[in-house]
Parts: sequence; C-alpha cells; structure tokens
Amino acid sequence: MMCYPSIDSLVKKVDTKYTLVTLAAMRARELTDGAPALLDDKGKKPVTVALEEIYKDKIGYEK
Repeated sequence: MMCYPSIDSLVKKVDTKYTLVTLAAMRARELTDGAPALLDDKGKKPVTVALEEIYKDKIGYEK
C-alpha cells in the first residue's frame, strides 16, 4: 500500500522527522477536538488530514 503523501516528500517540508511527527500530532489533536479541516477530509483519519495539510503548505511551524 502506498502512503500519500510520502514520508520523503513530507520531510522536505520541515527540518527534521521529529518536527514532522510533532506538527502532525498537534494538528491531528486539533482536528480531533473539532477544529475545521483546511482540506477535504471526508472519510479520512485526522493524522492523514494533518499530513496532507502539511504537504500542501496549509499549515507550517516556526522555529
């Protein structure tokens, strides 16, 4: 099964894998708590939506 977006493409959006995991977890928690999704989220799990939002530059982070 292919993972979309791929881990390689996601790591290019952030500085480290740790940052990617932290950012995705924080956003997934927001989605679980009721925050509106920035993309189409029909039938997708919160972590998948969070990763797609990172990939499509809908969310980011500051150092």
